[in-house]
This record gives sequence, C-alpha cells and structure tokens, in this order.
Amino acid sequence: VFRLSAPVGRGAVFMVEILVGAALGFLSGLGVGGGSLLMLWLTLAIGYPIEEARTINLLFFLPAAAISCLFRWKQGVLHWKKVFPAILSGCITAFLCARLTDQIQAEYLQKAFGILLLITGIRELRYKKRSAE
Repeated sequence: VFRLSAPVGRGAVFMVEILVGAALGFLSGLGVGGGSLLMLWLTLAIGYPIEEARTINLLFFLPAAAISCLFRWKQGVLHWKKVFPAILSGCITAFLCARLTDQIQAEYLQKAFGILLLITGIRELRYKKRSAE
C-alpha cells in the first residue's frame, strides 16, 4: 500500500486528487465503474477508512450519475419505462443493504467488495459482443 502525501506539498496532492477525480468522472460518464476505482483510490492510495471511502464514493456518484443520465436521455437511449423497475428495486436494495452494513464488520465488507471486483474484472476480460439477430 502506498500513501500519497509526505514530502510533496499540499498543492501537489490537491492537483493529483483533482486529476484522479476528473479521470474517474470521465470513466463514470462512460459507464465503466469509476466508483469502484474511486474506492480503491481512497482506501489504498490515500488510506481512508472504508466507512469514510463509502460515503465519499456515494457523494461522488450522485452528481456523476445524474449528469450521465441526463446526457443519455438527451441522446434518446434512456427509456424511463424500462429503467424504472431497476431504479425502484435498486433503491430498495440499497436502503436495506445500507442498514445491514452497520451489522457487518468492515473487514468482511472489504473482502466481499474485493471478490466482486475480481468477478467483474474476469467477466469484462471474457466479454464477447453478441451479434444482433
């Protein structure tokens, strides 16, 4: 684990944070999963506790997702009738899981998140575009 701080000045650290935020915002706009990468950045590079990193990640995601959705809607690729069931079930599940995380040790959540990232990464590496039928 490396830490971004120490001998470099606060201005340099701030610039790196701005650049990382911009890169992750770009990836979020593409739908690549900038939030997952933000969690890794906050916990591994900066050393934030997982609880604080989760909160920052959520605050980062809200405006990034809203802006991305607005552009997708203007492009005509966001159809609310198709998306609404996913939004509703996602909100309900997020609420229940947020309540559940208070009952689970952070170590287990970190391991589960790591496994999820590995599975997602393997799936992405093995992804093959389906032919249109």
